[in-house]
Amino acid sequence: MIDALDHLTVRASFRDGAVGAYETLLGRRAEGGRLRVGNVGVTIEDHASTAQLSALVFATASLDAAARRLGRRAIATERVGDLLRLSAEATHGVPIALVERTAAPEPSPLLRSSEAASITTLDHVVIRTPDPERAVALYGGRLGLDLRLDRSNPQWGSRLLFFRCGDLVVEIAHELKKGVSDGPDQLWGVSWRTPDIARCNERLSKAGVEVTEPRDGRRPGSQVFTVKSHTANVPTIVIGGVGRW
Repeated sequence: MIDALDHLTVRASFRDGAVGAYETLLGRRAEGGRLRVGNVGVTIEDHASTAQLSALVFATASLDAAARRLGRRAIATERVGDLLRLSAEATHGVPIALVERTAAPEPSPLLRSSEAASITTLDHVVIRTPDPERAVALYGGRLGLDLRLDRSNPQWGSRLLFFRCGDLVVEIAHELKKGVSDGPDQLWGVSWRTPDIARCNERLSKAGVEVTEPRDGRRPGSQVFTVKSHTANVPTIVIGGVGRW
């Protein structure tokens, strides 16, 4: 039913330069508020007072077939333009939609940077949940994503669920100290991937983006750095090195 994550929606102000900020971050040229790296797009919706990661849009071969299957799995849907929107009640507050797509569009053109220093793919998107078992039932059971990892790590203070979707991961994170509750889930942050983390870090720093120095990542052989500006308030890291799925 779900073939890939088609695009992320970011809600931010055009007046405050959100489109230009994401062009700088990804190293790619936007067209009408839309950009694309190798495996996912970013659509920026103009909003004067909000800056946040606002929706996930998955790709499916047939919206009609997806609507029938979701209905059988007790997920109400609504057709809005070219999107099939899932009810917020069923997704526990995370805005999720499907779009009909048989082939992924080409990546956006590079913007004054080499491929090695640009962002080439999305590594994972993070959702926070107060109820990890409920998340397993939704993302693994009803949406049919492939649960590849379920790990609790007291050192990190979290339980992490990794769902494979195409060549990226939907990560569900639960804070162990907060226990389990029936509150809403939160669409939270992203991790982008670059071929050369040192060159990407240097490119962003020279462009005026606030970034940390690269550091060792949690995956053996990986390095990451945090991006503190030009993200429209979306918690963002960039990852390089080995350790990808």
